[in-house]
Amino acid sequence: MSYQLKTKAQSASRAAGGTAAVATTVASVIADVRERGDAAVREYSQKFDGWSPTEFRLTQAQIEDIVAGVPAQVLDDIRAAQRNVRTFAEHQLRSLQEFEVETMPGVFLGQKHLPVAAVGAYVPGGRYPLLASAHMTVLTAKVAGVERVMACTPPIHGEVPGATIAAMHLAGADEILLVGGVQAVAAMAVGTETIGRVDMLAGPGNAYVADAKRQLFGEVGIDLFAGPTEILVIADDTADPFVVAVDLLSQAEHGPDSPAILITPSDVLGRAVLDHIERLLPGMPTKDFAGPAWRDHGEIHVVDDLDAAWRLADSYAAEHVEVLTADPRQALSAMRNYGALFLGEGTCVSYGDKVIGTNHTLPTRGAARYTGGLWVGKFLRTVTYQEVTNEESSAALGELCGRAARAEFFEGHARSGDIRVARHTGVLPDWATAAARG
Repeated sequence: MSYQLKTKAQSASRAAGGTAAVATTVASVIADVRERGDAAVREYSQKFDGWSPTEFRLTQAQIEDIVAGVPAQVLDDIRAAQRNVRTFAEHQLRSLQEFEVETMPGVFLGQKHLPVAAVGAYVPGGRYPLLASAHMTVLTAKVAGVERVMACTPPIHGEVPGATIAAMHLAGADEILLVGGVQAVAAMAVGTETIGRVDMLAGPGNAYVADAKRQLFGEVGIDLFAGPTEILVIADDTADPFVVAVDLLSQAEHGPDSPAILITPSDVLGRAVLDHIERLLPGMPTKDFAGPAWRDHGEIHVVDDLDAAWRLADSYAAEHVEVLTADPRQALSAMRNYGALFLGEGTCVSYGDKVIGTNHTLPTRGAARYTGGLWVGKFLRTVTYQEVTNEESSAALGELCGRAARAEFFEGHARSGDIRVARHTGVLPDWATAAARG
């Protein structure tokens, strides 16, 4: 019989948007930026970040100076992580096939992948300088062929986040702006006197940034509707409970609303994990975030067997699913709802977050039921084209189009087919003859 050793202390909302108060505040900022442009951006930047430089856009000289001040080891590590992300994104790009096929004599149908022209990449910097978000957004967009990538990040306590700027620059950002929050997202989406509008927004952020993307969707494209980071671990009695505990807390530190869930068929393992977490939490430097996350959103489920574990995990459709079992690759066929799988003790969600090469921008709040995460294809538009060079095939399609359109009472559509039939037969339809006489 399934039961819970640890239940969440409060109900975690799975709603896609933020609270009504957040939505109201965001709408007000967007409207203000739309109306007053740079002046509004500057006002909100000063209000929320204490930051009001002469120009938000960094010059090439400023960027070079900032990068020069970043420790060499940090730069080397950024380059190494970006090599991994670039390699995987390039493989993804090669998996996308353009084609042209002749479906009837002289009827050619084709598919092309065209990159979005301009992308705005938001790299958060509130609690932590999230360097990896630059790899995942800027670099992936550039691999896709995006011509112009504008990257924004906020100052941190009034200081320039040098390592983040370096990551944006090394990832290939064409423009780097030191501005954050809703004002940055709105400025990129609607444009101001000095900030050219983009066609798509990408990157994570807090509840306000997430809601800004939600409200601007349609006017621009977005990557995902993102919520708090989630981890779900499936572990059997072969797993090390200390490793399980460490990995659960590794994601809980993202914020006080980050779910951390364990599903196991072993009561012994579940209790051991719970004990380790209670011992580890007090000494964590990030306990102010991880503690409330585990208290309010931590869960441990003990189930009958691994088949029950796969089913329960699928019902969560979690962002990150870590599988620490005797045969972790079993999850590839047993599961279907997840943002990304991390198979075996040799890997972990933190690798995916930072360095391994797969993209860390993933669906949350159950969205893995219907979408995958950010990848090179998100920055591409798959378009089609058609050409008919055979008159007989055109006439056959015209006859079919005429019947199909009239079944739907679309006479204008039908007539487009009729006149192509007439080109082949030399016989005008009645409606065309009448129009010619009139």
